[in-house]
Amino acid sequence: MKINYTNFQKKINIRFKDKKILIKSLTHKSYDKNNNNEKIEFLGDRVLGLVIAKKLLELYPDEKEGVLDKKFASLVNKKSCLEIAKKINLDKYIRTFNSKNKKVKIEDKIIADGCEALIGAIYLDKGFVAAENFILTLWKENIKNSIITQIDAKTKL
Repeated sequence: MKINYTNFQKKINIRFKDKKILIKSLTHKSYDKNNNNEKIEFLGDRVLGLVIAKKLLELYPDEKEGVLDKKFASLVNKKSCLEIAKKINLDKYIRTFNSKNKKVKIEDKIIADGCEALIGAIYLDKGFVAAENFILTLWKENIKNSIITQIDAKTKL
């Protein structure tokens, strides 16, 4: 099954200069153990963290670090990445190995990791501002609704 990356670029409103970076970011190690998205995912995770941390500091300049940390943790995790990935139907564009060459359900972890890899690819191809805009657009509602999931003994309100 051939994947239409042109349609995907239209869907996310980003046109890659180097389409190979996009394709690599959406290639799971089961598909290609040498040329896959693991390192780009590593980078994307850091870019996502930086963007969200920066935004939280802008939104809550007087908030204590412990509270910001809880908000951050609720926004930058596999669950939120999976939610965002599903918004853009990312699972339809991830390449995984399937011996029968049929479309199979991709595990949630692979989809969430693909979201981070996509962010890394956007950063590599288009730069920080494009990656930041992509993240802030897709995470907008999550950021608006960010809540403290729990307060521990270390965090004092």
